[in-house]
Amino acid sequence: MKQSGFTLIELVVVIAIVGILAAIAIPSFAEQIKKSRRSEAVTVLGDLQLRQERWRSNHTTYGTLAEVTGTTAALFNGAQSNYDFAVTVNSASAYTLTATPKGSQTGDRCGTYTLALDVSARPGVPPQKTAGGGGNCL
Repeated sequence: MKQSGFTLIELVVVIAIVGILAAIAIPSFAEQIKKSRRSEAVTVLGDLQLRQERWRSNHTTYGTLAEVTGTTAALFNGAQSNYDFAVTVNSASAYTLTATPKGSQTGDRCGTYTLALDVSARPGVPPQKTAGGGGNCL
C-alpha cells in the first residue's frame, strides 16, 4: 500500500524557506513604509511653505502654524500621526518649519526635517531644506 503526503524533512525545508523570505521581506517593507511617511512629511512642509507665502501676502508677518493651517489642511492633519509640525520662527522676513518624527517614525534614520527661509539674510534665495539623515533623505 502506497502512502501519500509530506515527510517531516520536506515540511522543515518549506518552513525554513518561508522563514528566510520573511526575514528579508519584513524589514524591507518596514523601510518602505517609513520612506512613504517621510515623503508625506516633505510634501506637507512644501504645502506649509505655500501657505506661509499666501499668509504673508495679506499680513505684515509670516503666520503661526495655527494661522496658516486653519481647519482645512487635510494633508497636514493626516500627516500629524507620524510627525509633529512646528513654526519656530515667524517674523516679517523669516520663518522656519520643522517636521519632527514621532510614534513608529521616531527611530527613522532621516530624523527631523527643516525648511527655513530668511528673506533679509538671503534675498532671492529659495528656502534652505535640511534633514537629520543627510542629503539622501530629501
